[in-house]
Amino acid sequence: MLVTGMGQAFSQEITDPEAEFSRIREVAFAGNYDEAVASARKLVKAFPDYGDARILLGRILGWQKNYEEAGAVIDTLLLTEPGNADALAARSDITLRSKESTPVATDLRLGYFFDTFNEPYERFWQVFKAGTGHRFGWGQLAGGVNVGNVRIGNPLTDNATELQFEAEAWPTLGKKNYAWLSYAYSPGTYFPTHRAAAELWQVLPAGWALSAGVNYYYFDRNTFIAMASVEKYAGNYWFSLKGLMYFKDEGPTTSVYFNARRYFNDKDYLQLTLGTGTAPDEPFDIQADLMRLNAHSVRLAWNFSATPRLMVRLGGGYSIEEYAEEEWRNRFEGGISLSYAIKMK
Repeated sequence: MLVTGMGQAFSQEITDPEAEFSRIREVAFAGNYDEAVASARKLVKAFPDYGDARILLGRILGWQKNYEEAGAVIDTLLLTEPGNADALAARSDITLRSKESTPVATDLRLGYFFDTFNEPYERFWQVFKAGTGHRFGWGQLAGGVNVGNVRIGNPLTDNATELQFEAEAWPTLGKKNYAWLSYAYSPGTYFPTHRAAAELWQVLPAGWALSAGVNYYYFDRNTFIAMASVEKYAGNYWFSLKGLMYFKDEGPTTSVYFNARRYFNDKDYLQLTLGTGTAPDEPFDIQADLMRLNAHSVRLAWNFSATPRLMVRLGGGYSIEEYAEEEWRNRFEGGISLSYAIKMK
């Protein structure tokens, strides 16, 4: 009886939840987040079934960059109302904001990647990566060097090692736009002499986003691949459908890639990639790859925090690839990437 009486007395402090909701929203819009959060918590506690109040609390926590608690508040509502469109939109916005915010200022990066097949000859291509990244007020900048080694033939007929130098930037162009810019140069013969890329994103309401861009390569001639994608955040999931158009001498060819990512928190996720077509969604490394006719591929990647400062990404993939008319081969790839924060904000 005592507990029931206390709950009734507490709920009676707020006689009009709709009016209180409007008042809290005005307080939040005025920038008084601490006061708004305290009032929103009180409203949610008094009226736990008032979904809009829970969404408002989650959004205000997100504006305070308290992304983990904000996501948990929205997820609590989605457990009972999985189809709540406003809750799904709020969860997507919180996820997008959390990706743009990181406590890491400067990091060191190491990586290893391999790609191999054995038809019509054996080839083992591997790349060792080392570099660093830094976050500025406008976005992130990274640079590094790649060491590529290729072994071709059975018995071995070629074993070459060469360098590639690359730089990347992720500038934020506004609240609804961001971009990816990349350039790489190599004096060798297997890496492209020049590789460049540019992609622009437009963030839309309800967790949607669109992107468009182009990849450029120069081996012994210019090569262009155009790309466009549609993306969607839905709760703890992210989906992407990307189309690519490869402008070959005999005419353009296309490919499609589907990505599905399951977030376990703001940093850790598991990703599945399925693709089909001629144009790859990963950069060309070797000129011979320009000649492939078709491919169907699947990849898995796991990104996780080994420690608060160390991020790890493990990945592997398989492709069945048409390298000549009606001639197919199995192709395998895998890699690991490490990012260690040496300076925090």
